[in-house]
Amino acid sequence: MPINVTALTAADIPGAVKAIQCSMPRQQSSNLFHVVDPLQISESKNEPRLLEKPFTQFNTQRNAASLGIRCRWGMRNGIFHVAKEEGSDQVLGVACWLRPQKADKPRSWNDWLEDWKLWLNQVSMNLYYGRGGLIMKRYYIWKEAQARAQSSVWTDPRGYYFLNIMVVVPEAQGKGVGRQMMKAVTDQADTEGMNCYLESSRDKPNMQIYGRFGFQFAKELKCDDDGTAINLFAMVREPNASPQDN
Repeated sequence: MPINVTALTAADIPGAVKAIQCSMPRQQSSNLFHVVDPLQISESKNEPRLLEKPFTQFNTQRNAASLGIRCRWGMRNGIFHVAKEEGSDQVLGVACWLRPQKADKPRSWNDWLEDWKLWLNQVSMNLYYGRGGLIMKRYYIWKEAQARAQSSVWTDPRGYYFLNIMVVVPEAQGKGVGRQMMKAVTDQADTEGMNCYLESSRDKPNMQIYGRFGFQFAKELKCDDDGTAINLFAMVREPNASPQDN
């Protein structure tokens, strides 16, 4: 059956949350340095992206509520896609991009309002479910490393399409679902002559996979919390880029 990539709707959110959760790592070690952004979830079922408690303590309901909040934020502020087989409501893949922001453009009142909405929703969720296992120190270590990398890599003042989420459920991997979701935005970027950007938490095989879409390694980010560390790999795709050998 053909795969359709469409904009996320409110009716798609439960399926999108389920797809993200089943693509998340089932790591049991509490020593891994996991990180999470308001929208940055995972690249594949093996990506250690979450700064959470071990999965023995994982609260599925709380996580679903958190992801639902982020999905609604992404619908209003990003480019949020789901992939489904034609005639089926099952979500096979989820992708979210942030639109380019001009370097010299100040944040709008709507941007501030959306940030407050997100914060208030997260506070309400924490009051209901509890705070969860986010280690704030490591979150800020990662955000500082990300800011330094972007300040040196983002040289185009027009901004970049920023890939924040790309997940495909395990049973649909290898069937071109990720390719269709990727091209939905990279084709748009090519038409507009815009660059794209992403951060991968694995060099192999992810950098090679992204290289097939024209992404090229740009900078390595190291997030170190007194010896517990992960490396992230910033990648940039120029308009109409050919496949890259990373």
